[in-house]
Amino acid sequence: MKVIRDVAPGVHVIEHAHTNCYLVVDPTGVTIVDACFPGTWRMVARLLAQLGLRIGDVRALVLTHGHFDHVGSARTMQHDWGVPVWVHAADRRLAAHPYRYRPEQNRALYPLRHPASLPVLASMVAAGALTVRGVEADHTFAHDDVLDVPGQPHILHLPGHTDGQCGLHLSSRSVVISGDALVTLDPYTGHRGPQLVAPAATSDTDAAAASLERLLHLDADTLLPGHGDPWLRGVSGAVHIAQRRHAQA
Repeated sequence: MKVIRDVAPGVHVIEHAHTNCYLVVDPTGVTIVDACFPGTWRMVARLLAQLGLRIGDVRALVLTHGHFDHVGSARTMQHDWGVPVWVHAADRRLAAHPYRYRPEQNRALYPLRHPASLPVLASMVAAGALTVRGVEADHTFAHDDVLDVPGQPHILHLPGHTDGQCGLHLSSRSVVISGDALVTLDPYTGHRGPQLVAPAATSDTDAAAASLERLLHLDADTLLPGHGDPWLRGVSGAVHIAQRRHAQA
């Protein structure tokens, strides 16, 4: 586990088994973005206490998409903490059944072709990646919505990785939380740097590449991905690198 406090003003990172959860804090409370694995809630509770906050200060859990490694603690936060869960309408079913998706390519063969992925995938399995229970979302959203939750995130629909994959633009903090629309670590190859997630976990790679255009002209300094380290050198720069890598693949 790794924690980065104030990666941007009032935005904190929990990295659990190479997967990221974000806490967005403002005077009205806390929004959690993504829920990683079944035990991630303990890390969230610990960080809240370190920040002088309580579980009761959490107003929302926003899922960037419905895959198992982002839904992990959602059910606990919803049922035990009373936190409402938000997801794009196109991923509502996936969040409830987070293993029911068909990627472009068979992921079973990927570790053989990309051995650098093995330690990453092993850590995810050890964190409970195979034991996630889905969650029935309380609320759905659509492209261009501004959610009435702490941080007031502006929703960017970025389909391709999943049908309902979204990013969250926190314009006042110059931040984009990109989920798996754009990552700096691909768990299925072990490659680092700005990129799309491999077809082993992506529904439509061409659609995912096209969705990057929605990020290209955002005036934001910091990209916070679903997997990998924060990118602090401008979102547009990260997009250009990812586009070049996709074109060369």
